[in-house]
Amino acid sequence: MNIVNFRDKIISWENLPKWREAMRARKQKLVVTNGCFDLLHLGHVTYLENARNLGDALLVGMNSDAAVRDLKGPDRPVNIEGDRAAVLAALESIDGVCIFNEKAATRFLSFAQPDIYVKGGDYTLETLNQEERATVEKAGGKIVIIPFVPGKSTTSLLQKISRL
Repeated sequence: MNIVNFRDKIISWENLPKWREAMRARKQKLVVTNGCFDLLHLGHVTYLENARNLGDALLVGMNSDAAVRDLKGPDRPVNIEGDRAAVLAALESIDGVCIFNEKAATRFLSFAQPDIYVKGGDYTLETLNQEERATVEKAGGKIVIIPFVPGKSTTSLLQKISRL
């Protein structure tokens, strides 16, 4: 019997370099993405599956609660960071989840050193945070924009819930 423990896929900030080095040792192409992932929905899981299919492993950088408040406002996140990380880690397409404290993913990306950095279709290379872009490209990584799933967003879900 194969024991599954998705919590093992939550990687502490301190263990991220060692985890990344293990990927390199196995010659696995690492795909990395990041976000808040406050209320997981079809848009998220479609995006994450597509990202994972670009390489051998998918690492998700997740904004901490404080960073989500800075990005989305005082009423967010709806779900606390430990819960959000656990739900992401339970997805088959995800190999690792690491929580970071900043609004931008620049420092996270410098530690993760992705072979491929994926962003959603609401971004272009020009609108992407240019420090993030430079960090990925300087380390030899490639940036891929995955099409946005129309009509699927946390904001629209929260608006629908508020009308109930």
